[in-house]
Amino acid sequence: MNIKAPLKTIFLSIFVAATASLGAQNRDVMSAYQRNMQPLVEKVVNAATDNERYNANELLVQLFQEALQVDDSFQWDWDFGTSISVLTSSDRQFRIITWPVVRDNGEYECFGFVQSYNPKSERYDVYTLHDKSDEILSVNEVLLEPDNWLGCVYQELVETKHEGKPYYTLIGWTGVNALTQRKVIEPICFRGTSSKPQFGQPLFRREKNLRRVVLEYSSQAMVNVHYDEQVVRTYENKKIKKKGRTINMQVPKEEKMKMILFDEIAPMLPGMEGLPQYYTPTGIEQAYIFNNGRWELRSDAQGRLADPKLNKEFEPLPKTEPAYKVEK
Repeated sequence: MNIKAPLKTIFLSIFVAATASLGAQNRDVMSAYQRNMQPLVEKVVNAATDNERYNANELLVQLFQEALQVDDSFQWDWDFGTSISVLTSSDRQFRIITWPVVRDNGEYECFGFVQSYNPKSERYDVYTLHDKSDEILSVNEVLLEPDNWLGCVYQELVETKHEGKPYYTLIGWTGVNALTQRKVIEPICFRGTSSKPQFGQPLFRREKNLRRVVLEYSSQAMVNVHYDEQVVRTYENKKIKKKGRTINMQVPKEEKMKMILFDEIAPMLPGMEGLPQYYTPTGIEQAYIFNNGRWELRSDAQGRLADPKLNKEFEPLPKTEPAYKVEK
């Protein structure tokens, strides 16, 4: 049965009515879109074949495009459970909507939209995201735009500030194929007064050209990446008397900070370097801490559980004599 034509006709009339209506009527219009999109979302997730999933997804994309053009649609609280991710910045600058379609062969393709505020028109512009992950080389280093997007389902939106300027960082996941999956840490920005989103900024101090962090690893593994207030080992200089002399020593202490905490990954066995299907967590936690407008890599961070007894200790300090100077 061809459901595509009647659905298109029904929602074309809804969209025309929506654009001619203002105020309270928009809530009824958006509610109608939500109700009629829900069965399409279920088909995208649960339909038995590629053809059924992609047919449903084509209609879903079309209805999203229409719904997001409705006046005040930015205010609508979309709710598709865990099937579709909807993240909105606290300053109402933008909203990003993402979801995956899984093919029969285990490959993933992601879809999405960005609604972002245009200060010139004082309206929200809508950008459709096109997953070009199969064509993108040097995924950690390139600046990307909606038409050339590293497809991902974003799970967290991290908001930080430096010198009064907001910084937005997305944390997401995608299945790549039957063998591998990815976790992505990716800044999103809007240049000047433009509402057009750009993905990837050189905010990571680990490497000069790093615009995003992409962890690709075995589809059978579980890698943790999340933003939280956790514990990091820091050092402070203290003057200590030792054998009749006053010396300066670096003394370790544990300090709570907001951070993007993530699992380090590596090949399971030597000789498998560069083959992400064999990468799994090493058991070591690392973190990015936002400092002076950049994400600074810290290898001495560690997550903490609610029960202190279950927390593992930091690795002991090296047993070498620390550098010091004698105070005269």
